[in-house]
Amino acid sequence: MATAGEWIEGARPRTLPNAVAPVVAGVGAAVALDGFSWPRSVLALLVSLALIVGVNYANDYSDGIRGTDENRVGPLRLVGSGAAKPKAVLAAALVALGLAGILGLVLVAISGLWWLLAMGAVCILGAWFYTGGKKPYGYYGFGEIAVFVFFGLAGVLGTVYVQAGQLSWTAFGCAVAVGSFSTGVLTANNLRDIPTDIEAGKRTLATRLGDKGTRLLYLVLVAVPYVVSVLLAFVTPWALLGWATAPLLLKSVKAVGGGEQGRALIPALRDTGFAMLGWAILTTVALAL
Repeated sequence: MATAGEWIEGARPRTLPNAVAPVVAGVGAAVALDGFSWPRSVLALLVSLALIVGVNYANDYSDGIRGTDENRVGPLRLVGSGAAKPKAVLAAALVALGLAGILGLVLVAISGLWWLLAMGAVCILGAWFYTGGKKPYGYYGFGEIAVFVFFGLAGVLGTVYVQAGQLSWTAFGCAVAVGSFSTGVLTANNLRDIPTDIEAGKRTLATRLGDKGTRLLYLVLVAVPYVVSVLLAFVTPWALLGWATAPLLLKSVKAVGGGEQGRALIPALRDTGFAMLGWAILTTVALAL
């Protein structure tokens, strides 16, 4: 039986900024449109958190039963390490995804935007088939695209729309920035796992691009949000506050750009996530000002 601490680690708390940042940035864009709503913001946040926990447990289960995690370098995986039975992890994934669905239904009912149910269903299916099913798209190099769409575009724009009932160029800018950060986290993760993924037959985008190509992709992705900050400065010069998070990425950029391997890349995931969350918070403050 896995301990409570192992279940928490299995939920991958380092990835939680990927769930929080889209909602925070979406709140900022909604404030700029005079459409902010506390209840809807909180519900959007709970949906996002439940969804990412569900994704993480689903990935743990699917990768574990395939044997992908047997020789991995990163943090604990419940099934791969044998700490928990596959059925228990599967149940945890379904509970989290089910909770995301119920909370999403409540949010849709409050907003009256029933067509958003379709988007919610796509998000839940995307969470499962990332590594689940006979042909998981995460094993064919589409994981980065999915993360950009779900935790960037859908997360930010959905948060804005359920509050303001409309979108803006500012909202799209925030969505691109957060999506780039979030994709950067996954890219750093997949860069670390290139050797073991190749051995396991997992053809991520990183294994296709190779070591040098993946490192370049990461550097481009983490630069995009700061370009967005400059563009948002035309809306409000306070948007340049986002640049205050750039120092958080210095070690990560040095590690990735300097050719670090294996465990030396693990802090890059954490630091990229913190930079993303900090950028979202400061940008939201800027848009509120």
